[in-house]
Amino acid sequence: MEIMRSGLLGRCAAVAGALLVSAGCAQGAGVAGVSASAPATVSPSATPQVTGTIPPKEPQARPQGDDPVRVPPPKMSKYEYVFPVKGCRTTYQRQLLVLPKTTIWAAQGCSFVAPIGGTIDEVNTKNRWRPSTDKGADREGRFVTLIGDDGVRYLGGHLDSVTEGLAPGAKVKAGQVLGQVGKSGNARDTGANLYFAISWKTGPAYWWVRRGMVEPWAYLDAWAEGNKTYSPRDAAFGLRKKLGETPPCQVQCKSKKAPQSTTDTKPKEDEEPPVVIGDPTTTPASRP
Repeated sequence: MEIMRSGLLGRCAAVAGALLVSAGCAQGAGVAGVSASAPATVSPSATPQVTGTIPPKEPQARPQGDDPVRVPPPKMSKYEYVFPVKGCRTTYQRQLLVLPKTTIWAAQGCSFVAPIGGTIDEVNTKNRWRPSTDKGADREGRFVTLIGDDGVRYLGGHLDSVTEGLAPGAKVKAGQVLGQVGKSGNARDTGANLYFAISWKTGPAYWWVRRGMVEPWAYLDAWAEGNKTYSPRDAAFGLRKKLGETPPCQVQCKSKKAPQSTTDTKPKEDEEPPVVIGDPTTTPASRP
């Protein structure tokens, strides 16, 4: 009985061993319990799948900045000026041609205004210029001169008309109308314009000083662009100190000889002396 039980146990053990061997062969080489097959690989070009929803970006409003701050030009003097032609489109030369003055081109009838407050010095309401004589004192035609509160003299010439009632000694304010732009004097064959000049006060006998001593375009630029305190005072009085109050005439000084007329010696209406003219002082001993 004992021998039979031992034989049965031996057979069972042999069967169990055979089963273990066959299982090991089926798994192949490797560590028991670990798969010997290669892991699955992911293609590098594969696109990852997004499982969530990305909300669209809402446009962001730009922050609103403050309006630009306008910085006023620096105050350069205690005087205030305005551009001498009001309410009209203008152009003017910015270089020295023959005389230190400028021609401000504007439509006929535009207003010539006082560039600064002051006192009217000379008023000429008659156009006495003639090409046959070309007198220097008559070339600006109808004109007004103003002694500004800054002590500087300003001339507006080639006027079509002078403001009615304007007379030497009258007090005016900056921007006050003194006349209308025209083409009197030696501008009769050109477009309407304002002859604008800066100098210092002299008697009418020294007309070549009146017609311009200080280059004016830098001041016109400043006044047109809003720098109302840019003053020609220092330039004018500095030049007067250098040259003297009544320097001799240097350019366009001589007049032509008047032709002899045997038929009509009566002067024409606009050849009469001016109605009013201020400060008839100091006549030069000998005109250059």
